[in-house]
Amino acid sequence: MGKLQSKFRKRSELYVVQYEPAHKGSINSVTNLSPDLCVSGGSDQAVVVYDWKQGQVCQSFQGHNREITKVVCFPGSTWIFSASRDKTVLMWDLNQGDEPIQEFCGHELVVNGLAVSPGRKLCTGSRDNWMCLWDIESAKCEQRHNISRNLVTHVCWVPGSSSIVQTSEDKTIRVWDSRTWQVINTFPAKQYIQTHCDVSPNGNYLVSSSNGFAGQGCEATLWDLRQPGCKVMEYRGHLQTTACCMFLPTPPGGTARVATSSHDSSIRIWDQNTATLFLDGAGPLVSMAPSDSTNLLCASFNTGLHHIQV
Repeated sequence: MGKLQSKFRKRSELYVVQYEPAHKGSINSVTNLSPDLCVSGGSDQAVVVYDWKQGQVCQSFQGHNREITKVVCFPGSTWIFSASRDKTVLMWDLNQGDEPIQEFCGHELVVNGLAVSPGRKLCTGSRDNWMCLWDIESAKCEQRHNISRNLVTHVCWVPGSSSIVQTSEDKTIRVWDSRTWQVINTFPAKQYIQTHCDVSPNGNYLVSSSNGFAGQGCEATLWDLRQPGCKVMEYRGHLQTTACCMFLPTPPGGTARVATSSHDSSIRIWDQNTATLFLDGAGPLVSMAPSDSTNLLCASFNTGLHHIQV
């Protein structure tokens, strides 16, 4: 196992533009719908489709009665999914008006985990300890599994496989087989709550992020999925909870990079020349979405959406 320590080098030249907030409160989640459009969900209960290149709102959806926790999009379509503290998931279509076209009900507490597969299956995870698998078109729950103390924080599909990775407040990372809906691997528990996870495009590596305080915890961890529980490297440097972690698209001839965002208002790009960008006054940075190998969108509590050129 290795450790990569940040050089705390401020690279403000990476910052491109901060847009006028599309939400009335904090943004909790952001994802990409197309090369030009992103989708965000906020504490104002709204789902917003935003043209980040033009800096304008394209559509705003209202349907939840509590704040939104996650938004995801179905690849290659205009379908949008939003999870909320109101215990539901709503499905929207950018081309079919401003009303939800499907509702997924069944969780008893806030839904924090939300991921959609190319096979038109939706995975949800909640603080109620349930992991659920849904058919998108019928909104029928096809599989359910409850594990004690498994307060789900995030879920993601492994590209090109039937596996799902899930993080939890019990500090554990679990890998599920979507065909049997059983846990097939459990990683060694970390010291702090695991807040987020992402899988590399080739399906070989996983990065997870940790809760923490005053520099204790707050790390991101790189794992080898081919060797369950094999810790490759830790990325340390954030001073507060690392809320989001992800693999960035690799430019031609470039090296693999991991991005993390934190409640300490900083984004870190981890590679051979680790960079740090502080967004002063932005507050907690809780969600990111790479548009391509050079453009990264970041959601903030206080100052809306930020566009970073990496």
